[in-house]
Amino acid sequence: MRTRRGMCYPKSDFCSGKKRSVTARATSVVKRRRRDCVPGGEDAALFRRERRAGGFVGGCGRDFFDGLPDDLVLSVLCKVAASASAPPDLVNVVLTCKRFKALGLHSMVLSKASANAFAVRAHGWCDSAHRFLKLCADAGNVEASYTLGMIRFYCLQSRGSGASLMAKAAIASHAPALYSLAVIQFNGSGGSKNDKDLRAGVALCARAAFLGHVDAMRELGHCLQDGYGVRQNVAEGRRFLVQANARELATVLSSPSAAAAAASLLSTRAWLAWNSSHAQPPHQQQNHQHHPLRHAVAGTGCPLLSDFGCNVPAPEAHPANRFMAEWFAARGSSAGPGLRQCSHVGCGRPETRKHEFRRCSVCGAVNYCSRACQALDWKLRHKAECTPVERWVDEDVDGEGEGDGEGGEHDGVGGPNGDVMEES
Repeated sequence: MRTRRGMCYPKSDFCSGKKRSVTARATSVVKRRRRDCVPGGEDAALFRRERRAGGFVGGCGRDFFDGLPDDLVLSVLCKVAASASAPPDLVNVVLTCKRFKALGLHSMVLSKASANAFAVRAHGWCDSAHRFLKLCADAGNVEASYTLGMIRFYCLQSRGSGASLMAKAAIASHAPALYSLAVIQFNGSGGSKNDKDLRAGVALCARAAFLGHVDAMRELGHCLQDGYGVRQNVAEGRRFLVQANARELATVLSSPSAAAAAASLLSTRAWLAWNSSHAQPPHQQQNHQHHPLRHAVAGTGCPLLSDFGCNVPAPEAHPANRFMAEWFAARGSSAGPGLRQCSHVGCGRPETRKHEFRRCSVCGAVNYCSRACQALDWKLRHKAECTPVERWVDEDVDGEGEGDGEGGEHDGVGGPNGDVMEES
């Protein structure tokens, strides 16, 4: 008879003896297995040390991590490198153990690393960081090739190797590398004024614009409008400008990091708060009358049809541009005596010769490496600071002999009408 507490009768001696015999047999089997796993002779001391250190797993001294195949560990490390948001995310994994260090520096892992995985800061630049970037570039990482190419070309003044690394990334259809090479061709960076190749710059911009690069679209649109390096086509230039503005707005609204700003823009429609009579500089308001299409578009009042885009937050700068801005800020915002830096805070490009960049044709107080930087800086700050002057005077009279100091020549991004920038 059973009760809630079990059998109401006491257990018999037969059942107790049977249970004790089963327990004894199980204990002897466990002892035998442990005795078989324990090494004898010289390995006994090593076994005891590993057991105290935690290497004794499952009673047989095995580490199951060592049993994982290398291809599985490489797959996990590739995911970690591709999703890294800062260099420590990958460095800490490599420093975990010897196996992670060996597999973490595998070419497959380095080729998948994101741009933020080697976003080195200027104050932390050293030979080790240089070697790591070179290792990533040799592994086939296009972001590393572009970043190291920009650092070598502008910061370390190694023009040949920097341009070759950017060209390596451009061959792999890297849009920022294509656009950077276009800026070099437009300005003749690294050489003289006669080294400018406008047609090559337009071709590189067209390729980057095809890949969806907003700055390249805007640059190509202005080139087509002004007939700079290509046959003038105002309608096609306007189409590229509208496409760049629309893509810029879509990028901001779909970005997870700018979710709050995007919600604010949608709720308040701040990106539509634009007045055509104040959104463009006075010299552009006059020059829009030279062409009927420009005049019609300028009076519509829609920011998507402007030369500068919508009133949206500035895009996040590339790690290479942040590095250059920090590098030259620590050196007095100058790449050398008489050399200026692009006035757009998110660019960081310096001049490679005197009077390489073009100034604002109204105030002459700012200078830009391209029309894309001029458009971004106009929305961010220069619209409130630009004031017309009678005629700005060149800062460095010594640079006039180089050929870039002809103030009356409208050569460059500003076009023949000088509607935005004028060559210094």
